Amino acid sequence: MSPVYPHDDAATARAVVDGSGALTEWNDGARRLLGWSADEVVGKPAAQLLADDEKATVSRQLRTSGTLTLRHRDGRPVSVWLLAHHRPPTADTPEHWLVVSPLEGHGARQPEDPLFHADVVQSPCAVALYDERLRLRRFNRPMADLIGIPEERLRGLRHSEIGGRPESVDTERYMHRVLTTGRGQDVRAYVPSGPEGRKNAWLARMAPITDENGRVRGVCLAVHDFTEQYLAQERLQLVNEASVRVGTTLDVTRTAQELADVCVPALADFVSVDLLDPADTGGDHAVGRLTAPVSLRRAAHRSVNPGNPEAVAKPGQVDVYPSPSPQADSLLAGHTIVASTETGDLAQWLSWDAVRLERIRQYGIHSTMSVPIQARGQTLGVAVLTRFRRPDGFTPDDVLLAEEITARAAVCIDNARRYSRERETALALQRSLLPRSLPRTAAVEAASRYLPAARAGVGGDWFDVIPLSGMRVAMVVGDVVGHGIQASATMGRLRTAVRTLADIDLAPDELLTHLDDLVARLSEEAGGDGSPGEVGATCLYAVYDPVSRRCTVARAGHPAPVMIPPGGPPQEVDLPPGPPLGLGGLPFESVDFALPEGTVLSLYTDGLIETRDRDVDASQALLCEALAAPSGSLEEMCDRVLHQLLPAGGALDDVALLLARTKGLPSSQVATWDIPADPALVAPIRKQVVAQLARWSLSEVAFTAELVVSELVTNAIRYGAHPIRLRLIHDETTLICEVSDTSHTAPHLRRARTFDEGGRGLLLVAQLTQRWGSRHTGDGKTIWAEITLADAM
Repeated sequence: MSPVYPHDDAATARAVVDGSGALTEWNDGARRLLGWSADEVVGKPAAQLLADDEKATVSRQLRTSGTLTLRHRDGRPVSVWLLAHHRPPTADTPEHWLVVSPLEGHGARQPEDPLFHADVVQSPCAVALYDERLRLRRFNRPMADLIGIPEERLRGLRHSEIGGRPESVDTERYMHRVLTTGRGQDVRAYVPSGPEGRKNAWLARMAPITDENGRVRGVCLAVHDFTEQYLAQERLQLVNEASVRVGTTLDVTRTAQELADVCVPALADFVSVDLLDPADTGGDHAVGRLTAPVSLRRAAHRSVNPGNPEAVAKPGQVDVYPSPSPQADSLLAGHTIVASTETGDLAQWLSWDAVRLERIRQYGIHSTMSVPIQARGQTLGVAVLTRFRRPDGFTPDDVLLAEEITARAAVCIDNARRYSRERETALALQRSLLPRSLPRTAAVEAASRYLPAARAGVGGDWFDVIPLSGMRVAMVVGDVVGHGIQASATMGRLRTAVRTLADIDLAPDELLTHLDDLVARLSEEAGGDGSPGEVGATCLYAVYDPVSRRCTVARAGHPAPVMIPPGGPPQEVDLPPGPPLGLGGLPFESVDFALPEGTVLSLYTDGLIETRDRDVDASQALLCEALAAPSGSLEEMCDRVLHQLLPAGGALDDVALLLARTKGLPSSQVATWDIPADPALVAPIRKQVVAQLARWSLSEVAFTAELVVSELVTNAIRYGAHPIRLRLIHDETTLICEVSDTSHTAPHLRRARTFDEGGRGLLLVAQLTQRWGSRHTGDGKTIWAEITLADAM
């Protein structure tokens, strides 16, 4: 229920005139004043109520307070003092004028009236006294100066009629509460002034006025102007808001845009942020004094008008600014410069650019403030703030506020640039350590992808495809804990170690054991106290043999691979997880299984399946769905997997993906012989090898192969253990000779002295072949040598 106010509505003559000059409201007080009833005047032009000599000035009179001569219903002229309030159109009400005139308030003062005993004249505060009907009875000179109208003209009006604003109506409600409760009330009012609604802040303190018997007879209203404190609080709030809104990301362009967004419209109507380009070397900006002209790149801008029509440069565009210009002069001076049309220096400032000068005239830009963006002794760019909608110019407080906000943004921009340089450096290091292309092998067809984290930066994910002896191939995927250059460097060391260990043909579980020891040592070196855990990594290592079509896999805390057999659904390989690398002391287990030719193996790091909006199981299901989609190209499969699993904004962590489609070597390309333990049978074996090469149309390498086979078989008979087996494998480019026995003693290359009768066999093998080596097996060892067919031809 709305409160019942004690004031008499007929004590004020009040009328409302719409934008066309017609009367839309007419109260009983207006009838008492001029004798016209509401039915007689509502809807008719207000000018008909004016005396004939006043009609020419009605438009001017409605926009101010003053005395007008009106026409009474009986025809006599009535001189009336009017107070007019203009109310602009809103969503609910059209434009109109509220016109009021007091009908009471000039009566004789009663000695017993407590309102006339209240001593308010000498108070330095603006004070007004209202009676029991909440109508003005008195106010002192500070209040008269504040309102700008003498007391005798307003006496008898309500506070809402004097103020004419919604804030005045709210204040009147609080006054009624004071009148009915007898308790004082403090109210803060923020009254807009000017076309842009810049607010003046007032503190209205209301107290009851009582007579000798304690009866409330009126309300005392004291008004205090605290606009300066309010503006200071707003400036402090804007600085605090800038500390929260600016620098939310480590992106230079985004940070510059956040700076512009914070300043509009709180501080300016248009803001542009232009930055110096970093040095070509990727380091800091050149230290030293800048000289004109200055080349700046537009990083961001923001306007109160949609579409930023005031902007001349587009984001990313480079402009050259001479002196004089807002951008160049403040950068050369090293401090903020303010210019305005009032002082005449703004037009001179922009005289070098006719387009910008025209924008000043087109949009009515009257004030410009140019603030250098500086951090850690480096000049990064300049922010230019302009005003055209707000009528007031930039004050010294505005300059301090802009400099404070810009200084905070400068640190964020510098941090973003330093992060970008570090990220680019780490990314360059990462890419230099990763394989630029995957080798073509007879065992697999492979495709890969590497994506750095969208926010955390480059990490230590890696992948590799390593050719092994006997046409076999090793596939490895690993992930070093952490991000940045250190993680990339650690990744490079581990990748090199894996290649070295793979070169000596270690089994997957043995290789991970050696790699675990290496990570533990790296961890001890990284930690000052020698405690483990400073360096951590996961790894998956797989070896595929195209002859047997079997794959052996072991992993150290890494996600298990997914395989897609020909014509079958994707399935995760059941593989013991193993501990992450660096923990030490725990064994690794390998699994050996058959892979039909054409099977696709998917090896990846956890960044592919760990996202914020899905759990790991859901990601695994989505990965299988992406891999199951029909596609003849591994490159297309890689793109599809990344597109379906990674969010639009990028992965939270590094992603390494390796897809390999297995091949099988036909039995027609493999020949095997069991060798008796008789040196006299070496010659027949050589003849069988030559005959086999002839059937393969490889007679051009028969002489070399014959010498290599003779040496390897002879060494196995002399120094090895039975049974002994010889195997020849070839593809389009390579012929491999392998001799296996059950002895675990591996031969080593040595140079024979002049008088030695032997010791030159392996040296001869090394000279005749592209590569040679030995690998241990479960029941002995294998000595192998590769002959390149292209070289032989």
